[in-house]
Amino acid sequence: MSSIGTGYDLAAATFSPDGRIFQVEYAQKAVDNGGTMIAIRGKDGVVTAADKLITSKLYVENANPRMANAGEYIGCAMAGIYPDCRALLDYAVSEALNYLKEYRAPIPIKKLANQLAEYVHVYTLGISRPFGASIFLTAWDKKAGVSFFN
Repeated sequence: MSSIGTGYDLAAATFSPDGRIFQVEYAQKAVDNGGTMIAIRGKDGVVTAADKLITSKLYVENANPRMANAGEYIGCAMAGIYPDCRALLDYAVSEALNYLKEYRAPIPIKKLANQLAEYVHVYTLGISRPFGASIFLTAWDKKAGVSFFN
């Protein structure tokens, strides 16, 4: 069988005869082609870094940042297709703000990671194409210390 989808790559819920889901493979390839993300844990906090690949001299150097905050104590490093990264970041920020408004406390990182995972999973089931992005969440709080979620 060829590596091209030949009609089996039109929807995320379509399996090829050999059991592959090409839309999910395409999304994973987009993440693999993105830059490297790394996090280092220390006693007092966490340091995150994301490699931003500039493949053309036409790109603006500081456009499309790969690092952002989803909440007061939650940082995000992103890799993959930038609009997909941005969509996931916007969703994470929205969920963090909604939690803050409702409970008057910052969202626990595990809860945010679970909500983000459910959101990504629904897209993989066929609402749209799967996200070609990966987000690495890091957080620090007094009780749990440093936490990582990918």
